[in-house]
Amino acid sequence: MSYIPRLKNEFEKVVSKSLISEFSYKNSMQIPRVVKIILSRGVGAAVADKKLVEHAIEELTLISGQKAVATLSKKDVSNFKLRKGMPIGARVTLRGDRMYEFLDRLVTAALPRVRDFQGIKASGFDGRGNYNLGITEQIIFPEIDIDKVAKIAGMDITFVTSAETDKEAKSLLAHLGLPFKNN
Repeated sequence: MSYIPRLKNEFEKVVSKSLISEFSYKNSMQIPRVVKIILSRGVGAAVADKKLVEHAIEELTLISGQKAVATLSKKDVSNFKLRKGMPIGARVTLRGDRMYEFLDRLVTAALPRVRDFQGIKASGFDGRGNYNLGITEQIIFPEIDIDKVAKIAGMDITFVTSAETDKEAKSLLAHLGLPFKNN
């Protein structure tokens, strides 16, 4: 008997059945699923200080439980003193069990720690069933020690789903526990 994440188990037993009844899918393969979750963080001041990218990689690795990689600039921008190939951010892509574990921690532990939290905006869908969420402070995650944070910074979280429409994707993410605003 191997370990199955709580949210993955809930998806297979509860969420998939409610999505079938809501959208009347004829085949179980039509049920939308979360394919991957991408955490990314841009570090604008990395041009002047290379250590900031290392701190961003370290924090994303702590938050996700998987090694983050540096993102490199694609072209030269003389106004920003930026050269092609310089590290300017960090990202990590989660799939499978780690993805479900991160989503569970995001919904149950991190988002409730946001000050004056009213829910997340439903306007972050891209028209193809993917959702983008911006976090303003990395200290909402319990894995981050506030005393060791060099600079408070935000990050972007992208949920890539197999849904055809935004309505299906929003329903899937709402069933998985993302607290959308009721506007």
